[in-house]
Amino acid sequence: MEDAPPTTWILTGSPENFAATRDHGFRVVGMKERRHRQALEMVPGNRIILYLTRIAAFGASVVLTSDMYEDRTPLWPGKPGNPDAYPWRFDCVPELILDEERMLPAIEVRDDLEHIRKWPAEHWRLAFQGQLRTISPADADLLLGRMRQAAGVPA
Repeated sequence: MEDAPPTTWILTGSPENFAATRDHGFRVVGMKERRHRQALEMVPGNRIILYLTRIAAFGASVVLTSDMYEDRTPLWPGKPGNPDAYPWRFDCVPELILDEERMLPAIEVRDDLEHIRKWPAEHWRLAFQGQLRTISPADADLLLGRMRQAAGVPA
């Protein structure tokens, strides 16, 4: 019996939070207070694909290297006027980082992702609301393949 592929999560965040994650070398990710239960499901080896709000694009993939730990040191700006410590954290290593001009627009994969089919076509952006969700191995492979193409990296 083959081992199941590692779980892939999509972490939705603002461009500002993405920039803060980049400033920390894509070596740490954090989840909001209310995402504690989901964070407890994450294990080293899981992949997180970072989705940026407002520009509706995928910008990076990281792989978790630690179990969850609590740290309330502010690293991310959160919403304007309302910083969030994102206390449920994981150490990680960057897997694939896209330059801003090469980020993968979600609209380019919206018709191909199983995850998006759960919503009416005209409301596909709802698939990325909320901070955190898992996706199928097929969607993970598709997203990583398209992100590699966008980056000019062989598959």
